[in-house]
Amino acid sequence: MTSTPAVRSAETAVRITRQGISLSADVIRPAVGLRGTILFAHGSGSSRLSPRNRWVAARLVDAGFATVLLDLLTPTEDRVDQRTREFRFDIPLLAERLEWATNWLRKQHGIGELPVGYFGASTGAAAALIAAARQGERISAVVSRGGRPDLAHGHLAAVHAPTLLIVGAQDPEVLELNQTAARHMPGLVKIEIVPGATHLFEEPGALETVSDLARDWFRQYMV
Repeated sequence: MTSTPAVRSAETAVRITRQGISLSADVIRPAVGLRGTILFAHGSGSSRLSPRNRWVAARLVDAGFATVLLDLLTPTEDRVDQRTREFRFDIPLLAERLEWATNWLRKQHGIGELPVGYFGASTGAAAALIAAARQGERISAVVSRGGRPDLAHGHLAAVHAPTLLIVGAQDPEVLELNQTAARHMPGLVKIEIVPGATHLFEEPGALETVSDLARDWFRQYMV
């Protein structure tokens, strides 16, 4: 991963509160040419501060998209101990929280009226697909990076948003899971394999390829 792209944008920290639960989020808007808004769902053990997701988000902001990087769990829930460990892998809960953020977004002047997309990484991709299934036509496009769509197995048949599944060529088990999941999705689904990349896309140029693929997908379908 190279240095973060120069982004001429405005970033705002917000709190999304519902049912007594308050989630932290960072909203980043491009200076000009807003096309739509993309909500990020990170994987277990990560957060809205994930360097990889923020790097991809910066590239998308440069392409004219607002981004919402959010924590789907509270700090207490995200603690790794015997009582809270299950929260990180409670995919239905994460999907519900993503829907909270989506509904909050639609009430925000200047960005809520535009097309909405999801970018999910690892287990966050499953949460994004479940949320997309429930939101229906209100979600314009979904992109998964090294995702686990198999964890959304009961909802895949209801996902109709155009979905791009990006997988590293050196991540064969996840690739097989993505290929199997794609066969259960009735909408437009495409799998892109990044040559030489492993699960975290740490290899030189790998994350740039992910960003370019995501940008082009959102540009095509968030209209």
